[in-house]
Amino acid sequence: MVQRMKAIFRDGAFYPESPCDFPPDSHVELTVEGPTILPPVVTDPDERRRRLRALVERMQANPIPPNAPARFTREELHERR
Repeated sequence: MVQRMKAIFRDGAFYPESPCDFPPDSHVELTVEGPTILPPVVTDPDERRRRLRALVERMQANPIPPNAPARFTREELHERR
């Protein structure tokens, strides 16, 4: 049986956010996805403009080369430096 649920990790254990109907002592396999990290909400228009300008400058300083491959291999994506 496949059942997808969310859980909270606390004190070394996973606690389901909703009830589950597994029998006691059931063995399960967990696939853990890291928490989603959301950027802070910036409400000041001047700060938003400054951050956007800095982002555009970084993108312009590091353009994608014209001869870059259209797709990367698994090894290229996971290249260690």
